[in-house]
Amino acid sequence: MCRHYSVSVISVAKERRTGQGVTTVTDVFGSSHKDVHEQVVFCADEQSGLRAIIAIHNTALGPALGGTRFYPYESEQAALADVLNLAKGMAYKNALAGLDHGGGKAVIIGDPAKDKSEALLRAYGRFVESLGGRYYTACDVGTYSEDMDVVARESRFVTGRTVAHGGAGDSSILTAYGVFQGMRASAELVHGTPSLRGRRVGVEGVGKVGHRLVELLREDGAEVVVCDVDPKAVERVRARHPEVEVVADAAALKAADLDVFSPCALGGALDDATVAALRAKIVCGAANNQLAHAGVEKQLAERGILYAPDYVVNSGGVIQVADEIGGFDMERARAKAAQIYDTTSKIFRIAAEEGVPPAVAADRLAERRMSEVGRIRAIWLGQ
Repeated sequence: MCRHYSVSVISVAKERRTGQGVTTVTDVFGSSHKDVHEQVVFCADEQSGLRAIIAIHNTALGPALGGTRFYPYESEQAALADVLNLAKGMAYKNALAGLDHGGGKAVIIGDPAKDKSEALLRAYGRFVESLGGRYYTACDVGTYSEDMDVVARESRFVTGRTVAHGGAGDSSILTAYGVFQGMRASAELVHGTPSLRGRRVGVEGVGKVGHRLVELLREDGAEVVVCDVDPKAVERVRARHPEVEVVADAAALKAADLDVFSPCALGGALDDATVAALRAKIVCGAANNQLAHAGVEKQLAERGILYAPDYVVNSGGVIQVADEIGGFDMERARAKAAQIYDTTSKIFRIAAEEGVPPAVAADRLAERRMSEVGRIRAIWLGQ
């Protein structure tokens, strides 16, 4: 039997001591947590093994839109923390991408190589459908367009589908393209030209997005250094580009002599130690939630490192899947993704004018749009 839990406000996890020891529970109605989410849904289907969490940060600009991550989290608390951060990031990303969508995200707890099945994906689709269009799902780490086709057999609110089923296909194409545009805008500010030709770029993670970014960088004449925990991913890049340099791990890459460091793996790549070790003058990558904690953006600025906010430059993928909802047109979606260059440049200008790091300027711009447009959407239409 499927079980469906929905809470309207999410807050920090607290410990409750019982006679049986310490049990970790979630204080969903506490007022101390500033990142209030509209809705968090816990989904479980025992027979298929589904354990999923769907988080909707806000719907100020429209239905929430964000991918489904399939990942073997070490705990349910880790999965909850991740989905909340990702949902908030999607709200800001969609706002700055100019989309009429709020922020949402979902995580499925498990190893996609072992636990993914038709039954599990269809059970998940039932939960997405139960939200009645408040949340549109798509691909993310561990899920692919083919998986979305399965989910869509149980839900109307699925995008990022295969071309054969009327979708746009792999959203990593425009994700990488958008990151490249953000990198060009960064290079223009730092070096006076939007070209990466002759620049040394380190790409951490050459999976779905990273390997496509390498293609764009090589076409532009950049020197590329890569690392990945998956040897097969590195082999794929080297097969096409034998001239690409490979280093042992992320620590070696971050300490390398680079012009640009591009985090394209999981989040939290920029912590205190990383910032201290970085030799690059630009950070611009596809990974979500790159700042490990608040204050890292200030450390980057103090060291003279230009940070292109992740949710700005990696929005090409969500632009692609959002376009699919109304009937996909690659030329139209690519043109919109190209505007990431202008948006990134605008954020850098605001940051300079207001004397704040680019991450702060980006947040302010996104919050302004959510507030202004959200207010307009509250006007009663009398229907």
